[in-house]
Amino acid sequence: QVQLVESGGGLVQAGGSLRLSCAASVHTFSTYTIHWFRQAPGKEREFVGGIKWSDRSAYYGDSVKGRFTLSRDNAKNTVYLQMTSLKPEDTALYYCAAKRFGQVQSEPDGMDYWGKGTLVTVSS
Repeated sequence: QVQLVESGGGLVQAGGSLRLSCAASVHTFSTYTIHWFRQAPGKEREFVGGIKWSDRSAYYGDSVKGRFTLSRDNAKNTVYLQMTSLKPEDTALYYCAAKRFGQVQSEPDGMDYWGKGTLVTVSS
């Protein structure tokens, strides 16, 4: 059973930055495409971005493009989500999800594993 643990959330002012981490307890981490989704109260889960297992190419949702950056360190079994120029509308619970040998997908269905999330709150 793979466990995903998100960390790095917190309270930040608008315009600030945070770096989220998604750490996996699996020795085949390099074979997983890692996604980030977020969910604000009363809203549907939204695709934030994903980084492929094969070539580390990254894709982003329109609302975060140009502000968020994904990277991965396979030696540490960790994916990082660097968030800059944060806005109050970025406030949400951020989840990472893993799909083995998967393409990056914007829909949350079909992921192999999910973390429990880390809360990001951006104050105005």
